[in-house]
Amino acid sequence: MGNAEATRERILEAAMEEFSSYGIAGARVDRIAKKAECNKNMIYIYFENKETLFTTVLQNNLNRVYEEITFTPDDLPGYAVRVSDYAMKNPELFRLMTWYGLEQNTVNLTEHALEKQKKIEEIMNAQNSGLVGTTFTPGFLLTAIMVLATAWAPANPFGPSFEPNALKTPKETREAIFKAVSLMTKV
Repeated sequence: MGNAEATRERILEAAMEEFSSYGIAGARVDRIAKKAECNKNMIYIYFENKETLFTTVLQNNLNRVYEEITFTPDDLPGYAVRVSDYAMKNPELFRLMTWYGLEQNTVNLTEHALEKQKKIEEIMNAQNSGLVGTTFTPGFLLTAIMVLATAWAPANPFGPSFEPNALKTPKETREAIFKAVSLMTKV
């Protein structure tokens, strides 16, 4: 890895920490530069502005998620458990997603929208094939699965506060998520 690429990677790592802690509006390029041990101008050379840096950080991390968590429309309960496990192991990503949700009017994630639409279409195909129940629309199912799977992530205001013991019994929580999604997708 060359010097320029190493600097870019340090910037992205520092930006992940900064954005997941403060969001776009609260993040400071000065702090990112200091943490990345680079000149502030380097950030603008590589990324143009803070919003582009945020989008790059978020998209890179989402791409990692898409690669590491296989979407299985014929096994949505298993997918929900894998998402839940990932959310618990990567709280900074879910804080970043929370900030994205709050500030999405400033960020355009076309690739994320395409990935989401692809998953909805795959659920619809699984429903049409009789593999997934049709009680709920594909978009509702995907939303419900993602909300349930990430309910106990540290950035979520509901899971940890409504049922704090779920974090002490991760096996039982995983089994409950699996069962809930099984019931929602039952044929």
